Order: sequence, then C-alpha cells, then structure tokens
Amino acid sequence: MNATAVLTPMAQDTYWGSFEEISKYNVQLNYFEKMWLAWYTWMGNDILATGIMSFVMHESFYFGRGLPWYIIDCIPYFRKYKIQQNKIPSNWEQFQCALLVLLSHFTVELPQIWLFHPMCQYFGLQTTVPFPSVWKMAYQIAIFFILEDAWHYWMHRAMHAIPFLYKNIHKIHHQYSAPFGIAAEYASPIEVMVLGFGTVGCPILWCAVTKDLHILTMYAWIVLRVWQAVDAHSGYEFPWSLHHFFPVWAGAEHHDVHHEKFIGNYASSFRWWDYCLDTEAGAEASKKRREKKLAKARKAQ
Repeated sequence: MNATAVLTPMAQDTYWGSFEEISKYNVQLNYFEKMWLAWYTWMGNDILATGIMSFVMHESFYFGRGLPWYIIDCIPYFRKYKIQQNKIPSNWEQFQCALLVLLSHFTVELPQIWLFHPMCQYFGLQTTVPFPSVWKMAYQIAIFFILEDAWHYWMHRAMHAIPFLYKNIHKIHHQYSAPFGIAAEYASPIEVMVLGFGTVGCPILWCAVTKDLHILTMYAWIVLRVWQAVDAHSGYEFPWSLHHFFPVWAGAEHHDVHHEKFIGNYASSFRWWDYCLDTEAGAEASKKRREKKLAKARKAQ
C-alpha cells in the first residue's frame, strides 16, 4: 500500500500487532486510519485486502439492515404500518429469499469484487490514508445518489417497456408483489449487473473524470445505497418516514406501489423522474391523469 507521508512498518504476525507498530510511527493518523493502514499492512496483498473488506462490508450491511425488517414483520403491533396489510411474508418465504440472495452474492458478486482493487488502481481511486474530509464525502455521495437514480430510472423503465427484458430478466424480481427488506437484491444476475452499474459505475466514472475519489467514500456510498434499497422494499410506511420531511425522496411507499401494480415508479431514490415524465403509479397519480384529461377535453370543446 502506497501512502504519502505515512510510515508502513513490516507486517506483524497478528493484525493488532501491525496496528501497534503503525501507531508508534504514525501518531498523526486517527484511530480508524491506523486500523485501515494496519489491515492493508497485515494482509500484505492489496487485492485480497480490498476484496475481503468489500465483500464482508456488503454482506454485513445488507443482511444487517434486512434483519430489523424481518423482526418488524414478526411483531403484530407494526401491521398497521404495513402498506399491503393482507400480504405478510411467511418465515419460509423470507428464509428462501435470503438463501437465494446469498447464493447470488457468492456466485455473481464475489467474483466481480476481486476485480475491484485493480479497477480502483486503473482509474485512480485512492485507497491510502489519511481519509478525505466528511464534507468532501458528503457532496460526492449526494452526486452519486443523483447519478444512480437517473441510471436506475431509465434501465428499470426499459426492463418494463421491452417485453423480452421483462420476461427474461426483470420478472424474477417481481416474484413478490408485496416486497420485504431482504428481497431488495433478489434478482437475476443480469439485472444485478445492469442496475448495479449505477451504484459502482457512476462513482468510477466520476473518479475517471475528476481523479478525486477515495475508496472510503465509495464504501460509505454503497452502504447508504444498500440501506436505501432494503428500506424501499421493506413494505412499511411510517409517520416518520423520510419522504414526509424530504418530499422528493422515494422510499417504501413509492416502490411498494410499483411491486403491487407492476408498472410506474421506476426511480430508486427520488421521485422527480417519475413526476416529470408522468410515470407515477398509484391511485392518486391515476386520479391526477384523469383530471388532466378532463381539463383538456373541456378546453377542446
């Protein structure tokens, strides 16, 4: 690992041994930066270090975020917040879904993750310490949310508009008309790669153009995107849901209707694409369309 102005001692027999050695010579680094540098030093193989960290991070935050929604499904008190109250997923459905998602992660995503570090190096993604500022991470992540949402909208809409793509690729994701958290990544391998490009490809393109992106920012972005996807598939609408305070946010209420109706509400994080291009789904959106048609009819008379 090549870190500017950072002394990297020889790796020790244990991770914490490496951490102690690095702490002696790099007092200017904070605790988490020392942990980061110790990991790469102890592993002695950047590709392996990045690959293991990336996969463990994704699995931990994906299934870790899905677990609370599974618990909520088991508690009758929360049924009043369930969007489709007559469709509660069974334990077997959720267990089967989790196994299939896990299989997909090991067979589809894991092989790609091993290419992640070489790709980072090729495009200039930083993996060194010190870390970027919180401000820089925040504005870059905000940009990635906007870029990914645009990519997701058009690719998702195409998968519904073109019968071949829906039947052979996207249909598997619609197996559950009332989604639940762990089903967020229940999809065909092709869909995982196509829609996943928005999550991974947009930051990589940003890095290729600006030459300014740290892998920690990439990790933070992926964690937030994973949480957003799991929450959007949760099937629950609460009075404190984010879109009540941030109206352009999509959330579960927006995406649940898409699974119920099998059409409309194609965006991932925000509502503006569906609003501007008139692809909103649901009773309220249908009512607005009827009102517009009646208004046009009256003007034409």
